[in-house]
Amino acid sequence: MRPIPVGAKGTFTLRVMPGHLANQFKDAILPQVFATPMMVTIVENAALNAIRDYLEPGESAVGTIVNIKHLAATPVGHQVTATAEVTKVDGRRIEFTVSARDEIEEIGTGTHERMVVDMARLDKKLAAKKPR
Repeated sequence: MRPIPVGAKGTFTLRVMPGHLANQFKDAILPQVFATPMMVTIVENAALNAIRDYLEPGESAVGTIVNIKHLAATPVGHQVTATAEVTKVDGRRIEFTVSARDEIEEIGTGTHERMVVDMARLDKKLAAKKPR
């Protein structure tokens, strides 16, 4: 892993489709609004995009902590954009502030943590967990 600077930023944008809505994604009793698990997905993608250029071949970064407040509802058809900024680097552990906006307002804010991993080592651990 190359040194990751505090302040490195990434974004991820998504057009809200019916499959991203709480009533489709989780339970039909829920309203037709952008689902919180989908917000987590876009902020994680933004965080990965913030550090992608600093990863060496064979490395990735997995999410380890997500702390998100879902502040406002977003209907189908809106574009949502997540942003992530590196706030701390401690060895392979990277901390971020994250936020998400639709076309009108901020819809989410929080923090996120990712851990840089060696894919060969992770694949070996996963292989050991396969059912026999």
